[in-house]
Amino acid sequence: MKGSERLSLDFRERMRTMKKPDTLHWTFSALFLALGFVLPFLTMQIPEIGRMLLPMHLPVLLCGFVCGWPYGLLVGFVTPLLRSLFLGMPPMLPMGTASAIAMAFELAAYGFITGLLFTRLRFGRARIFISLLIAMLGGRLVWGLAIWLLYALLMPVPFTLALFWADAFVGAWPGILVQWVLVPLIVLAWENVRVIPLRSR
Repeated sequence: MKGSERLSLDFRERMRTMKKPDTLHWTFSALFLALGFVLPFLTMQIPEIGRMLLPMHLPVLLCGFVCGWPYGLLVGFVTPLLRSLFLGMPPMLPMGTASAIAMAFELAAYGFITGLLFTRLRFGRARIFISLLIAMLGGRLVWGLAIWLLYALLMPVPFTLALFWADAFVGAWPGILVQWVLVPLIVLAWENVRVIPLRSR
């Protein structure tokens, strides 16, 4: 085989095997986005319960694990903004410590960190818990920074460290516990039925 023909075949093979956007990724991402819309309805009658259980966080964390960081980041960023635009909740601008803008950055961090670390870490199944822990901490720090900036620009009072601690950890401990229990169980179950390995195709 001539050199030019071999180069042509190599080029065609690379083009054939080049990764393209996977329909499965978008299908799962749309599912997680829909769940982000629907789950808060379960607690909408009692907003305090919703703030404690954090129902919008679960689909985004799972999206990062299942689909990878680009999809987790996108779903996390878009979900609270679309929900605010169409349903008015969470409010776009700060109302207390609730803000769709701050939450968009928070959830984007969740999806990004879980998706990135889950594929980079080499600790067996322990990487699920490590990725989740770092994502939960990182996302809350991103939320704290975002809401602090919004307060500094728009609110007459400052956003204090006490408010951050109370809202991100003290008031949210039931949701943190739910995430810590449910997310690893779901991820492990989907690994067993080979849903998650499809992400790397």
